[in-house]
Amino acid sequence: METYYNNLLENNKKWVERMLDKDPAFFERLSHGQQPPILWIGCADSRVPANEIIGAQPGEVFVHRNIANMVIHTDMSMLSVLDYAINILKVKHVIVCGHYGCGGVQAAMTNKPFGLIDNWIRHIKDVYRFHQPELDAIEDETTRFNRFVELNVYEQVLDLAKTSIIQTAWENQQNVHIHGWVYDIKDGIINDLEITLKNNESLSKVYQLDL
Repeated sequence: METYYNNLLENNKKWVERMLDKDPAFFERLSHGQQPPILWIGCADSRVPANEIIGAQPGEVFVHRNIANMVIHTDMSMLSVLDYAINILKVKHVIVCGHYGCGGVQAAMTNKPFGLIDNWIRHIKDVYRFHQPELDAIEDETTRFNRFVELNVYEQVLDLAKTSIIQTAWENQQNVHIHGWVYDIKDGIINDLEITLKNNESLSKVYQLDL
């Protein structure tokens, strides 16, 4: 274990050397600040590294990750990241990226207790409830699981659009687009769910804030 830990520090030094070989001013430029065009809200799963799977460099993606890429309106961590990304960094795109085989989504399909995380998983179970007729009609369990992952992303995109942070940005004519993606760990390909919101007109009237 100690050897593995020490290797992490050695790998960092080698990475710095590689980056400087390509661009001697790389770290100097990064040190002056960030203005990424993208906010990424993804799963905490270690197999889904945001920058790497889209070929982005450091400084190009502002990242928030949690179990099952959830947008929960009482989550101050997520809301703080969102507020900073929209109002300070002025990102142009917010991407919710789930992934097939997500353990959090799979856990929400069962009735097993998992401990403290049950309180988080309950929000994912709500997504199943919203779409229960469609999901229950899918007989193949893997197909149902994959569709649940997609529907969870869809609901999180809508939940982002419901926030006062996003709606205020739209009201102020800020050009912000919200997208829904699902990453396939088996082949590395991103499935664009073709869910893109750029105003609150796609929301039910009850969610459209009178700003």
